[in-house]
Amino acid sequence: MKFQLGFIACMALAMASCAGNSGDKKGDSALTKSDTALANAPDAPPVNMEYCFYTTDGTTAQDTTEVNLRINGNDVTGDMNWLPKEKDARRGSLTGKLNDNVIKALWTYNQEGSKDTLSVEFQLRGNQLAQKPYKYDTQTGKPQTDNAAGYNVIYNMKNCK
Repeated sequence: MKFQLGFIACMALAMASCAGNSGDKKGDSALTKSDTALANAPDAPPVNMEYCFYTTDGTTAQDTTEVNLRINGNDVTGDMNWLPKEKDARRGSLTGKLNDNVIKALWTYNQEGSKDTLSVEFQLRGNQLAQKPYKYDTQTGKPQTDNAAGYNVIYNMKNCK
């Protein structure tokens, strides 16, 4: 808990120090390590760090998705829960790898008494987590990560419980 509060304070200071920077920018710039949640981490992979995120969606923001990540070096484990207001939830675990600021993981979840898996891809961004959206695969009848899409599903950081 103390680490998370310290991390958030460091991120706030880092963001404040960038405010007012009027440097000339030409087009989109590439996302660098300094733009990510790993900005203050040493060059060696982080050890035993935990991050918690959430997002809401639906017509009245009634559906919630929570992602809790534990990063140890390049190994990532955690939990991901999709909690729609009036539907069956998907609750499960994440196992994957971190490369720079990109996490590629397998989500193993239970829904309606059935176990299934789905590959997911995230990008750490400051105090946010971004995810590539899903698309429907007509051949399998299942969702899959849309590898051609950008990271446009945004999760906000929260305190881990």
